[in-house]
Order: sequence, then structure tokens, then C-alpha cells
Amino acid sequence: MLFIRRYLNDIRRNSRFDETDNYIQHGDTTCLLHTVAVAYYSIRFSRLLGIKVNRKELIRGALLHDYFLYDWHDGKRERRVHGFTHPKTALKNAMEDFELTEREQDIIKKHMFPLTPLPPKFRESIIVCVIDKYCSLYETIKRRNAYERLRRSLYM
Repeated sequence: MLFIRRYLNDIRRNSRFDETDNYIQHGDTTCLLHTVAVAYYSIRFSRLLGIKVNRKELIRGALLHDYFLYDWHDGKRERRVHGFTHPKTALKNAMEDFELTEREQDIIKKHMFPLTPLPPKFRESIIVCVIDKYCSLYETIKRRNAYERLRRSLYM
């Protein structure tokens, strides 16, 4: 978690990132905790398989992949297609608040493949795409107290 905390603290400064803690992603997991989990497990996955990655860009892209800043459960008509449209909104918001590399932009823009038509271009994008689906499934099935250890380390 320490390797993520440095980038997380940097992102939290001078941005709207903390707003993501106000929105539920799946179950009772907030968007903030979801993105931290995706960053954490993306790094662990790449290490486990010995995949060479740009760690900084992988972590930053994972932390910002769901930076859409709204409640997608609010019942509004336009939210019905949230799965297809939120990567574009997240990228727009992230580009307003941060300078992003091409790799970070690709991670954010393509993490919902195949719901979005273009496939990921970089290893880091593929990893976040896969781990995001794993975490989303886990949060949906677990429903309550997913990532309790991560949650405690995040708020300590």
C-alpha cells in the first residue's frame, strides 16, 4: 500500500479526487476505495506474472480510471448507459485536474473494453481493464466490507 500512497496523496492535492469517496461504486464500496483496490491489485498482478510496467503511470491511471464524479445510481436517464460513457467523462475530468501521459489517458479511456470499442494500447491499460472487472465482480458479490484491510490502511 505504501507504493500507492505516495501517488494517491499527490493526486488528492489540488484536485476533486476526494469527491470520489462520496459515490458508491458497487455494494458499499466507494469509487475512491474501488480505484485504490484496482491500483493495488494491478501492481500485485503485474508483479505476480512478472510483467514489466511503468509503475507510476499504472497507479495514476488506475486511481483516475473512474474519475467521473457523479452518482451513477441516481436513476437519471443518461446514467442507463454509464458503463459505455463514464470513461470519456472520467478522462475529461482527469485532464482538467492533471497533466496525463498518453499511457494514463489510455488506461482511463479504455478500461471498459469491450463495452467501449477501442482495445487498450498498453500493458498497463490491459492490466487495469482486467483488474477493474475482477474488483467490480468481487464488490458486487461481496456487497459489504470489501477490501477491509485496504480501507483501514487508507483511512489511517
